[in-house]
Amino acid sequence: MIGSVRGTLLERLPSGEVLVEVSGIGYRVIVAPSTAASLGETGSEVFLHTHHHRREDAETLYGFTSSEQRMVFEALLSAHGVGPALALGIMSVHPPASLVRVLANDDIDALCLVPGVGKKTAARLLIELKSKLDIPGLDVGSGSVSVDGHAGGSSSIGDVRTALTELGYGPDEVAEAVKELPDSNDTAELLRLALQRLAA
Repeated sequence: MIGSVRGTLLERLPSGEVLVEVSGIGYRVIVAPSTAASLGETGSEVFLHTHHHRREDAETLYGFTSSEQRMVFEALLSAHGVGPALALGIMSVHPPASLVRVLANDDIDALCLVPGVGKKTAARLLIELKSKLDIPGLDVGSGSVSVDGHAGGSSSIGDVRTALTELGYGPDEVAEAVKELPDSNDTAELLRLALQRLAA
C-alpha cells in the first residue's frame, strides 16, 4: 500500500494525472485540477499523500496535498455508490472545510452543485457522511459550527446559491463565491458580496 510519494514532478498529463519520479521510478498519480495547479513548475520537488486504489483490473494512485484531503476522499469512497471520480468531483467543488459546513447545515443544494449529484444522491450522502466525518464539534474555521452541528445563515446562503445559479454561474463559480461569506440573514447583502467576488 503506497501512502505517499516524494519526488520530482516530471509532467502534467491531459488525463488529469501528474507524473512524479521517485528514485528513478515514475508514478502516475491522479489529482484534482486545483492540486495539479498547486504543485509548481515541472522539475520541482513535490510531496503528495496518496490513496492506493485497487480493483481487479487496475491499481491507481490518487494524490492530495494534505492528509485531511485524503481522509475526506476515503470517507467519500466508503459511501454507497461513490467511486473515485465522483469523490474527486465532490472535493473539487467542496474542499474539506466547505464539505463539513455543507454536512453540518444539511445543505442538499450545495451538494447538488457537484456534476452528477442529484437531490436523492445528495440526501443519501448527507446521512452517510455525517457519521463518517464526525461533524459535531469539528472546527471548520469561518463556518462557525457549534457543538450541535448547526450554523447560522445557512438558509440565506442557500438563497444566494440559488440566485447565482439562476443568473447562469457554474458550480465552481458559485462554490467559490459563497465559500467564505459571513453568517447573516440578509440575503441581499450576501448576494451583493458574492457578486463582487465573481466580478473580481
